[in-house]
Amino acid sequence: MPTTLRLVLAALLLLAGAVLVVLAALGASGKLPRNRFAGVRTPASLRTADAFVLANRVAAGPLGAAGLVGLVGGSALFVTGRGGAMPWVLGGLALIGTVVLAGVGGSLGARAAEVTLAEQTAEPAPTCGGVCSGCDLVAGCRDATGTEPGSTPTAARRSGDAAG
Repeated sequence: MPTTLRLVLAALLLLAGAVLVVLAALGASGKLPRNRFAGVRTPASLRTADAFVLANRVAAGPLGAAGLVGLVGGSALFVTGRGGAMPWVLGGLALIGTVVLAGVGGSLGARAAEVTLAEQTAEPAPTCGGVCSGCDLVAGCRDATGTEPGSTPTAARRSGDAAG
């Protein structure tokens, strides 16, 4: 590997590693402000401040690992001066490891934000608007037709169809 290419790749890995470690630390502590430039930035994570904080907390572990891989790989490329396949393999592994771990962190954070939003917007369970007494309390509340709220009264329809 030419020395210039090796040094440029080492500098890029060190820079990316340092940025990822800082983002991971800020995300894990909840101090990363909601923005459109850094951190897990999906439509779900940017919707609320809580979703952004949670997404970046979940992504902090893999992002920190990606940053460490970048820092170690970049440092090793700086000190590896000999030719051959070693710098190519080392640079390739460090680059792939950094990108894959950062992607895993982003995916986990995005999924956490989606789940949080789904839980926040979930419809509340229907309340009893019918007749509740005795044994019906064990099976849940039933309305005047004998069915649970929100369900189709199929038994009532069948008996009405048979009588008609």
